[in-house]
Amino acid sequence: MIRENRFATWAYEGQRENTQRKFAAEVITEIQTRGVRIEETPFARKGGAGPAEGAYLEINGMITAVPVRGPYVRRSPYTLGELDGVSYLFRETDPLLPASLVRLPRFYQQRTTDGIPYWKIALLHGKDCLATSIFQKCIFWETNRRCKFCGIELSLQNGKTIAEKSPEQIAEVAHAAHICDGIRHVVLTTGTAAPRRKEIDLLAACASAIKKDVGLPVHVQCLPLTHLEELERLKEAGVDTIGLHIETFDQEVLRHVAPAKASIEFKKYERAWQRSVELFGANQVSSFLIVGIGETDKSILMGSELLSDLGVYPFLVPLRPIPGSHMQGEVPPDPKRMKSLCQAVSEILRRKGLCAKACKAGCVRCGACSPLPAFEEEPAYLVCHPVRTRSELEAAFKIREEVFVKEQKMFVGSDRDKNDKKSTHLIVMVGDDIVGTVRVFPVGKDGHWVGGRLAVKKAFRATGAGKVLVKEAVRYVKGKGCKHFTAHIQEKNVPLFLHLGWKPLGKLEQYCGRPHQLMEANLD
Repeated sequence: MIRENRFATWAYEGQRENTQRKFAAEVITEIQTRGVRIEETPFARKGGAGPAEGAYLEINGMITAVPVRGPYVRRSPYTLGELDGVSYLFRETDPLLPASLVRLPRFYQQRTTDGIPYWKIALLHGKDCLATSIFQKCIFWETNRRCKFCGIELSLQNGKTIAEKSPEQIAEVAHAAHICDGIRHVVLTTGTAAPRRKEIDLLAACASAIKKDVGLPVHVQCLPLTHLEELERLKEAGVDTIGLHIETFDQEVLRHVAPAKASIEFKKYERAWQRSVELFGANQVSSFLIVGIGETDKSILMGSELLSDLGVYPFLVPLRPIPGSHMQGEVPPDPKRMKSLCQAVSEILRRKGLCAKACKAGCVRCGACSPLPAFEEEPAYLVCHPVRTRSELEAAFKIREEVFVKEQKMFVGSDRDKNDKKSTHLIVMVGDDIVGTVRVFPVGKDGHWVGGRLAVKKAFRATGAGKVLVKEAVRYVKGKGCKHFTAHIQEKNVPLFLHLGWKPLGKLEQYCGRPHQLMEANLD
């Protein structure tokens, strides 16, 4: 009886914690899009390259950046106040959750050896992140190609920073911030310089200086590079994670709000993401997707799926209209829409095995500017996605060899063929182990795709890995515009495909000495 009560208590506590977490996620979404009316905000950011114009609040153990100065904030029902001596977030007169402003960091009181206040070199973001734009100017700032949501030169014009920070200055501030305030990782962003190589030289030099002086994890952000070997320079300099931000997958919207970015061929982004994942690893590469600049929900979900397939974390951020920017008169997205998108994208992340807490450094690890991390669930037991690296591809080939060559003896030596080069190879993982694979490839130009080489390690065939692979293959080809998806299925596997809605076409045929059934997927 005691044991049953203990289990009941654990179940109740778990359910209550889950309910509290969901409620906190909804509240964070509300205040990130509607703002909080706060009288004194000495810590508020007023400019910058990323989501700015805000203050940091600690709510339910999470740090969130909220707008406090935009004109729309005056209509917000949210305020900070006290209840029984404890700071609370209020909605109108109702106390919701304990909440408090993040304190001003101690390192702000210091100056560099050349007399510059530390806060002009770098700022505290969130709770334990140090962030700076090492080059606070943009060659597009005075042109019609400037990003309309950006405020990178506003803080420079207001005397809140300096135009260019040296590696020595940044390393000095990082060291002090780590000692005085427990800073755990560093974000290095940059404006756009001419020539582009200057940005990479600065990023590499600053990352190297931080690593040498204090050894903190470093995140950098830049435009996709023309020469991908420059990514290797950043890796060698000590960079741990990288952000290559496309902002939106709606090309028409991108041309309107970020003309310079829109002029970059999408394939360049894709190649840069792929190479970055090879170098830094899945979940260590990210891309901002701004919600509220005119895009459709479909473009956000499509883009999040594409990025997640590549191993790139889609960091959803609500539009933060910065006073002084070209979009200062806009308003953030509707909180209901933001909540719906975060729920949908968090499910994509769960299926693809990505999560904010696995990121080593940067905006994703900090999480303050997006409600998305608050919606995340633990990754699925079976994670399925296209291969992201050469080593994953080789692991997939090895599983096929074990199953089709050694176990079933359908092939001699190797099962590889000419279709492998044009195929997308999907894998299913349990933890860090790749346990199964399948390939898909287009045939002709009429939207016909073919699946094949479905193989799962013997020890994992009772886990549902095969089912997950088939369902993900259907989802993937549909996303590529497939209108007709077929596969030759071994007779023993036909019941699985029938259960998943596939239908047989014609009669059994012999293939490599085994009976196979041609089947077609239900794409509805």
